[in-house]
Amino acid sequence: MKKASEYRKHAEECRILAKQVPEGPQREQLLEMARTWDNLANDRDALVKKHPELAQTDDKDGG
Repeated sequence: MKKASEYRKHAEECRILAKQVPEGPQREQLLEMARTWDNLANDRDALVKKHPELAQTDDKDGG
């Protein structure tokens, strides 16, 4: 399972790409993808907070 930090990195990449395209559907889609990655990061953080043992799987490739 991926780390929350990896999800946040994907979100930031989407925001960077969104700044490079004109306003319109493509930009909105990229921003929505960023929000989805942020939500996944928040969900991952909450899960690890409730189950700290899951944080150990973050150290493994493909965990």
